[in-house]
This record gives sequence, structure tokens and C-alpha cells, in this order.
Amino acid sequence: MNGIPVSRSRLRPLILLLGFGFLYLPMLLLIIYSFNSSRLVTVWAGWSTRWYGELLRDQMMMQAVGLSLTIAFFAATAAVVLGTVAGFVLTRIGRFKGESGFAFMITAPLVMPEVITGLSLLLLFVAMGDWLGWPSQRGMSTIWIAHVTFCTAYVAVVVSSRLRELDKSVEEAAMDLGARPLKVFFVITLPIIAPAIIAGWLLAFTLSLDDLVIASFVSGPNATTLPMVVFSSVRLGVSPKINALATIIILIVSLVTFIGWWLMARAERRRAQEAAAVRAGG
Repeated sequence: MNGIPVSRSRLRPLILLLGFGFLYLPMLLLIIYSFNSSRLVTVWAGWSTRWYGELLRDQMMMQAVGLSLTIAFFAATAAVVLGTVAGFVLTRIGRFKGESGFAFMITAPLVMPEVITGLSLLLLFVAMGDWLGWPSQRGMSTIWIAHVTFCTAYVAVVVSSRLRELDKSVEEAAMDLGARPLKVFFVITLPIIAPAIIAGWLLAFTLSLDDLVIASFVSGPNATTLPMVVFSSVRLGVSPKINALATIIILIVSLVTFIGWWLMARAERRRAQEAAAVRAGG
């Protein structure tokens, strides 16, 4: 019987190593091959930074990168505002008429196929163009609206789950002391759920930056996002520039994720220290 825990303790690191290898080894190979001097992505011909220079000189690719980052930033910001409000309504307003329908409509984009979502939004924009005269053509604004639509659902789920874990007695105590609900939200509730809001923003930013299907429906000839450019170029053959671009994106996302994790960990430590100080003073 003593041998069972030992064998399990040896098996767990192996399973963990295999899991991480399955997830991250392809990314590591992609990063290595981004420094390949050969035009063929599967043939190693020596170390070179040639394709990073080629990538920076590719005007169409750089425009697509700028457009995708701009849309992702504003879509994530709008989704955080709408998702936080939706999460607050679902967890703090209480029972109201149409609550089930509201919850269903908020979470529907999570399970709706992207093809259906993209086609529905395309028909909506075409109808609005015929009836209202806007949008006259599909482009950056229509992509932004479409991304806000499905990103809001993810943010609402993240924020509402954090609000359900929040002890309501803290908010009730503040209101008993004379604080108005709006002040309670900004002074007490918002700082506590800030890590969830940051996580929701990062999730929405990543989803918007990665979207291909919905953007293909609602984009126009003058608005081509990065996934659309990459997909069209890969269909003609994988270019080493794609490896260089993917490496830069991996490094940027890793850096942003680390900064977000560090800020949330610091906020959690500060709250733990304040709670410990309150308990010690009591």
C-alpha cells in the first residue's frame, strides 16, 4: 500500500509534462522556425531574422494588425461595460419580469454557432442599411458591433460569477452607514470585482483578435482583419512571415497576461493583508 502513493507521485509530474508539452511544444517549434532563413517553413536552413523584416515591410499585413488591435481594444472595453452591467443586473437586482429571458439572451452567444451569429448580423446590417441608411457599407464599425455582441456574453458570465461569490453583507453594511448604492458600487463592489473585470477584458480582447468567421460576414472590402489576412495567405501556402507574426503575438499576449496576473495577485495580497489587519484589530 505504501507503494501506491509513490507511484502516483511519479505519475503526476509525467502527466503534467505531457500535458504542457502537448499545449506548448507546437508554439515553441513555431517560434524557432520563425528564425529560419529558408523560404520553406518545413526545411531548416539556419538562423535568420529575415522574415521579421519582411513582415514589417508587408503593408497589407501591418494594416490588418492595426485594424484588429484597434477593434479588439474598443470591443473589449465596450464589452466590459455592458457585461458588467448585465452581470450586476443578473445578481443584484433580484427577481423581475423577464429575468429568465434576459439571462437567456445574455448567454445565447456562448452556445450559438458563429456561422449563425455572423449571418444574422449580416442580415441585420443589410436591413439597417436599407431602412435607415446606416451602415452604408460594412467595415470597421460593423465588425466592432459584431465583436461587442458576442464578447459581452463572456464578460457577463465572468463578472456575474464573481458577484455571486461576493459577500453581500459588506455592501449592506455600507448602505446601513449611509452610503448610497452608486457610491457602494464604485467604492466597495467595483474594487472587489476588478480582477474579474480585468480577466473579462483580456478574454474579450483575445476573442475579438482571434475571430475569423463572424468578421468574414460583417466586414467590407476596405476592412480586413488579421485572421482574415492570415487565413487567405495560408490557403496559398504557409509563409515564414506568418511564423514571425505568430511569434510576436505570442510574446505580446504572454506579456499582457503576465502583467494582468501580477496586478490581480497584488490586489489579492493587499485585500488579504487588509482583512488580516481588521481581524487583528478586532
